[in-house]
Amino acid sequence: MEVLVIGAGLAGITSAWYLAQAGCKVTVIERQPGPALETSFANGGQISVSHPEPWSNPSAPGTILRWLGREDAPLLFRLRADAAQWRWGLSFLRECLPRRAARNTAAIASLAVYSRRELRALRAQTGLRYEARDAGILHLFEKSSEAADLPRRLHELEALGIHGRILGRDEAIALEPALAPLGHRLAGALHGLDDESGNAHLFCRGLATLAADAGVRFVFGTRVSSFDLIHGRLAGARIVDNADRRGVIGADAIVLTAGSYSPGLVRPLGLRLPIYPVKGYSITVPVLDPERAPKISLTDESRRVVCSRLGQHLRVAGTAELNGFDLSPNPGRSAALVRWLEERFPGAADLSQVEHWCGLRPATPSNVPLIGPGGIDRLYLNTGHGTLGWTLACGAGRAIADIVTGRQPEPVFPFLKAR
Repeated sequence: MEVLVIGAGLAGITSAWYLAQAGCKVTVIERQPGPALETSFANGGQISVSHPEPWSNPSAPGTILRWLGREDAPLLFRLRADAAQWRWGLSFLRECLPRRAARNTAAIASLAVYSRRELRALRAQTGLRYEARDAGILHLFEKSSEAADLPRRLHELEALGIHGRILGRDEAIALEPALAPLGHRLAGALHGLDDESGNAHLFCRGLATLAADAGVRFVFGTRVSSFDLIHGRLAGARIVDNADRRGVIGADAIVLTAGSYSPGLVRPLGLRLPIYPVKGYSITVPVLDPERAPKISLTDESRRVVCSRLGQHLRVAGTAELNGFDLSPNPGRSAALVRWLEERFPGAADLSQVEHWCGLRPATPSNVPLIGPGGIDRLYLNTGHGTLGWTLACGAGRAIADIVTGRQPEPVFPFLKAR
C-alpha cells in the first residue's frame, strides 16, 4: 500500500514511522525545509499523561471571564469577525458541560496512557535520544484550596489508569531542590509518575532519519495545492515546491497531519474540520547555574506555565491565544514567561540569551484529536491534538497506522468512522 502523509511534525513523522513498520510504502510532504519546524519546534517539552483534563471543562467559562481584559491571561480570546472562531467558541462552551468534559477526559487519558507505552517501546527499540527525562512532572499548587482538592484529583487519575502521588511542600522540595526559593508559596504538589519530558524537535529529527533509513521518502519545501478526486475516491495529491515546480503524487491512502492548516486543505473537498489555531508561546534559555535550575519538569497550575529541562537549556512555555492564523509575536506574553522564570528561579538561567518562539496548536473544542477515516474514501485524519501533541504523538501515530492497514487500534478512544 502506498500512503501519502501530509505534514512532518510530531503527528506526521510518527504516522509515517508506524505505517512503514506496518509494511506501507510512505511518502511525507512538508512545506518547510525540514521536519518539525512549526508547531512541534519549541513546545513545552512535556509528555503529560497526568493532565488529561481538557481546557473545555466546567470551570473554564468562569476562569476565562476572570481573565478577560488581561493581556497576560493564560487563555486569551481575541474576538474577530471570523465565523470559524465563533463556531469553535460556541462548541468549546458546549464541551464544558460536566458529562461531555468527563467523556473527553477519559478518551484523552486512554490514548495518553497508550501513547506513553508506545513511546517507551520505540525508545527501547531504536535507542532514539532526544534529551528525555523520565522523572515525571511536578504539578505545583499555590492555593491551599487547590491543594486540599488533590486527593480527589489523584483518585480520578488512578481510576483512569494514571499513577501519581501527593507531596507536601517539604517533600516537593526534597524531590526538586531548585524549588526551595518557592517554599513559602507552595501549598502542595502532585507528582505525575507516568510523565516524561524531552525535546520534541530532536525527537522528530531523529525519528525522521530512522524512518528515511527504513524507506520513508521525505519531500521537503513542498506543499499540496489540491487533491485528485475520482468517483468520490482520493487518487492522489497535486504538489508544488518552492521553485514553483509542480507534480502529482498518487496514493492508495492519504493521511492528513497538517495541524492547524488541515481544515483549509480539505475545505475544497466539502469537509469542515472543527479545528482552530491556538497560539502558544515559549522561551528557551541556557542554564547558568545547574543547582538553581529545576531538573524535573514542572507545571505551575495557577499560571498554566510549564518548565522543562532540555539538556543544558530550560524551556518555559504557556499561554493560549485565539487570534486566527496570526503568528506575529506578542512581546507582552513572551515577557510574562521570562518574568515567571526570573521570579521563581533567580540566577538559574542566562536571561541575556533568551530565544523566543510562538506557534499554532491545532485545537478541537473538546481537545480530543481527530483520528480515523476522514469522510472521503482513502482520506484519513491524524490532527487536532491541541496542547497534547507531544503527549499523544506515538499513540496516535500507531493508531492511525492500524486503521489505515485494516487493524483495530488498541486504545478505548472515539476513533472516527468511515461515512
